[in-house]
Amino acid sequence: MSVLIAAEGPPDGESTEVGAEVGLAVGTEVIGLPAGAGDRDAEFTVFMERAAPGLARTAWLLCGDEHRAEELVQQALMRTYLSWSTARQRDPLAYTRRTLANLRIDTWRKRRREVLMDPRDVPEGAVASAAEGHAERDQLVRALATLSTRQRRIVVLRHLDGLSEREVAADLGVSVGTVKSTASRGMALLRSELDQSRQSASANTTGTPHPRSRS
Repeated sequence: MSVLIAAEGPPDGESTEVGAEVGLAVGTEVIGLPAGAGDRDAEFTVFMERAAPGLARTAWLLCGDEHRAEELVQQALMRTYLSWSTARQRDPLAYTRRTLANLRIDTWRKRRREVLMDPRDVPEGAVASAAEGHAERDQLVRALATLSTRQRRIVVLRHLDGLSEREVAADLGVSVGTVKSTASRGMALLRSELDQSRQSASANTTGTPHPRSRS
């Protein structure tokens, strides 16, 4: 996957000179930039090269489509670039990952035939083709759309992106306890909604009525 960020100079009048030695945190890794490489664009380029593969995998898990995943990653990286002075002071990877999840959440209702995939179904080291079964995709997307924004973010980061509870808490600026309780509630609601959707689909196929009830 290739990601192109066209830089036309630092926005907001920000200088590209930030010093001779830079330690840039990307997740749990601190990247040491050599003297003379501490300008804004060089920092972002190094970050983008390190972060893009993982972001591409996350984006594909979120939508199940390689081309749409590339679009999401480019949009998220562009937003990070434009806010680099803020993002670099914290964790730019967490900032970009959160932006990526937000972008995907914003389009869930518009693109009903995209899907959140289970990471265990993705071949290691490659972005696989989208999973078969449009009906199942629609069920999952619609089920996720019934969750609150916070529940969707936490379910995506915790159970689909595979982050630890502590990492999700740091990404979203909430407590670990909030992550635990919200993830538990979100997954319970998601399973319930999926079960009901499958019952309805089965009833439509077999002609046998299945009552739809909510707990």
